[in-house]
Amino acid sequence: MHNNEPYFITESKQMCEERGMDPDVMSRPKVFLSENELAEKRKSYSEILSVVSFFSNKLLNSLEGTPILVVISDANGYLLDIDGDESIKATTEQFGIILGSQFTLQDTGTNVVSLTLQQKHPISLIGENHYHKFLQNIACYGDTFEYTDEKNLLGSVSIMMPIQFQNPLFLTMLSQAVDSIERELLLRKQNKKLNIMNQIMLSRTSNGIVITDEKGMTTEFNDFAQKISNNSKHSVIGKNICDSQLTGDYFKQVLEQEKIFKNEVIQFTNQQDERIVCLFDAQPIYEEEKMVGAFGQFRDISVRYSLQEKYNYLAYHDDLTNLSNRRYIKKEVETLIDSIKSGHERNLAILFLDLDRFKIINDNFGHSNGDILLTEVSKRLSMCLGENDVLARMGGDEFIFLLKDYDDFSYVTKKAEEVLSQFNSPFQVATNELHTTASIGIATYPDYPITPEQLMIYADNAMYQAKSQGKNRYAVYTSELLVNTVEELQLEADLRKALDHNEFVLHYQPQIDNKTGKIVGLEALIRWQHPKHGLLYPGRFIKLAEDSGLITQIGEWVISEACTQNKKWQEDGWEPIKIAVNLSTQQFLTQDLVKFMESVLRRAELDPKYLVVEITEYMAMEYDYSLKVLQQLKALGICISIDDFGTGYSSLKYLKDFPIDYIKIDKSFVGEMEDNNDAVIVKAIIALAHNLSMKVIAEGVETKAQLDFLQTYDCDKTQGYFFSKPIPAEKLEQNYLQLQREIKSKNERITDI
Repeated sequence: MHNNEPYFITESKQMCEERGMDPDVMSRPKVFLSENELAEKRKSYSEILSVVSFFSNKLLNSLEGTPILVVISDANGYLLDIDGDESIKATTEQFGIILGSQFTLQDTGTNVVSLTLQQKHPISLIGENHYHKFLQNIACYGDTFEYTDEKNLLGSVSIMMPIQFQNPLFLTMLSQAVDSIERELLLRKQNKKLNIMNQIMLSRTSNGIVITDEKGMTTEFNDFAQKISNNSKHSVIGKNICDSQLTGDYFKQVLEQEKIFKNEVIQFTNQQDERIVCLFDAQPIYEEEKMVGAFGQFRDISVRYSLQEKYNYLAYHDDLTNLSNRRYIKKEVETLIDSIKSGHERNLAILFLDLDRFKIINDNFGHSNGDILLTEVSKRLSMCLGENDVLARMGGDEFIFLLKDYDDFSYVTKKAEEVLSQFNSPFQVATNELHTTASIGIATYPDYPITPEQLMIYADNAMYQAKSQGKNRYAVYTSELLVNTVEELQLEADLRKALDHNEFVLHYQPQIDNKTGKIVGLEALIRWQHPKHGLLYPGRFIKLAEDSGLITQIGEWVISEACTQNKKWQEDGWEPIKIAVNLSTQQFLTQDLVKFMESVLRRAELDPKYLVVEITEYMAMEYDYSLKVLQQLKALGICISIDDFGTGYSSLKYLKDFPIDYIKIDKSFVGEMEDNNDAVIVKAIIALAHNLSMKVIAEGVETKAQLDFLQTYDCDKTQGYFFSKPIPAEKLEQNYLQLQREIKSKNERITDI
């Protein structure tokens, strides 16, 4: 062994000795690929072998006249290609150097293939560097090749020659050849990735793509381009794009003048006689500053274009409802006002419409159902359009009718009434029947100049006026409305602070048993002790609370306060009585209402049978939801009362199915019982309730005659100013016994009939 030989060669030869290899007997490979395995391996390495063979052949050609053998292996030492001098090839075959054999240090001892793969750098194995004497008259040089971007070893290249031809330059030449191999392999790999990406881009894009060479010959025409044009790829590839009647002139300018086109509108009729409208882009393709072709792409806008023949679709269209949008209405109003200012006599009015209860529906039935409801509403509203009318969605649940060039103002009010009538029947949304109404504000263009913004504000103010008057109606803008609106805004700001400042109080109105004359219940009614305006009644602030979203918080305070007060009276020794509280629509439709009620009763330690919740017929319209919630409240032990019965959407179905304890006859019927029709209605309600095993409470009783009538027809309970107006808890506590005596006296029945 030579002292100057590399350590890995020395270690390899020591390994041969340790394994008992005879240096005079050549060790042959022990593992061979079958013919099929070799064929599969060479197939998988075909591109790599073609690259390596190309550069190894160049190496052989440069060393022409020198007897050289080139051996190529994979990363595991299997020989995949052998080329070069036939006499050397014949000699080496007897040593097992054949295609498909595997060279390893353990099986074949010291050899250039295995050591090169082990060391992964260029090596020389010359003469006595070999362990086996048969190989010591051979000079071998080897190097590995890999994908340099990921250091993935692919195999080795070795050259072998008689020892007399050895030359250190051969290793340098081999290393240079390997550098070239690795660059080419990396380039091919990158090109392959690029080709795959191009294919993905061309096949997955929703645009039609056309690519040409520098002469205009079409080289690429993707699937979407075929779909748009109904021209097959086969009929287009290889043809000169400049001959195209559709895009030829564009591509000719790109190729000859290097022009760039963007968003050119192109229209044509396809083979199905459909009009196709596209936006077309085209530009040159450069390679190292030299133009090598042209790129063009089509974006199909046929559907969108058909909807925006007159107006810009994207700018003036509401995606959800397909109605005009806020921007379009503003533009139209500006145009009309400019026309009026120029001296033209034109009528102009705005109906500003806002859905009632939409937020509640959206929150409780989901935004997707809310969107469906808006779409259904837009369809009904569209049925109201006159010849010169425009309907737009302003956003959210707001719509606008723009009325122009009508004969007189009666057209405007009739239009508002027609719109309101569209909400008389429920909307079918999925499996739900949803009920909603609308509030409309009307503003007409006055005799003096105003801006479009001012006209919109007037209509908006009138709409809020309609809401404050009870919703489901229209209001016409007057100059007084603006002053009222400012006051309402200030009152709303005060309302937001009222809970924190403990400004709300409850007054209680007794409910009397018509047979015993005793107080058997109280209705809790909220009041607002405003620091500036004094005591305010619900009519002054409840609508504000609903519109501002504060009604649920206020309603929760009422329930909690009423339960706490009732428990206190019981602890003070009062005979237990029921206290009734009113639920707002928003509160009733809140998903966690039942949990809240359960929590309040637990905190107050009040038996649920002493709490009555009053809902309106309007709330009960959402049948499935209402049935579920009322059953859950009833399961807690809470009593249920239908308030203002007969004034809303009465349905015998919910009276039959809902777990109702009380029906309250609205005071409007009680107050007009002298009218025979109202008397008939009151008697019918009492009979209906009793037949359904429900109790009847009449509210608004103000005279002895009214009480006598109700007693005569077996109304169970009454309440009203005849007995007592609603009074604070302190006054009720101070005068309870006296009040009880007075009520009993007033309740003495008339002579039996």
